[in-house]
Amino acid sequence: MAMVTRVVAEKPVVIFSKTSCCMCHSIKTLINSFGSNPVVYELDEHPNGQQLEDELKALGCKPSVPVVFIGQQLLGGSNIMSLHLKGELTQLLKSNKETVIQENRKLMDTE
Repeated sequence: MAMVTRVVAEKPVVIFSKTSCCMCHSIKTLINSFGSNPVVYELDEHPNGQQLEDELKALGCKPSVPVVFIGQQLLGGSNIMSLHLKGELTQLLKSNKETVIQENRKLMDTE
């Protein structure tokens, strides 16, 4: 699980996906519609895609895609739509967008 943990720690919003998955496409479109810029790992195209998929399965992600992490929190995949309908997805994305803005300000202040 080291690889998944490492890539999730690097960015505020991470999506694990497959190019042939229609639910993955819907989730990516939804998250992008909020102005978020997630890092997307297409497991069927990534050189370490099988290892990433195995690690996601070990975390309990079944099916293995789509899987969304926001702020290093595993939110799963299909339940993203439920979070959206409850208005909770917007709040999660906003709070992590603020984190990114604050990190960028810190970087600018140190330059």
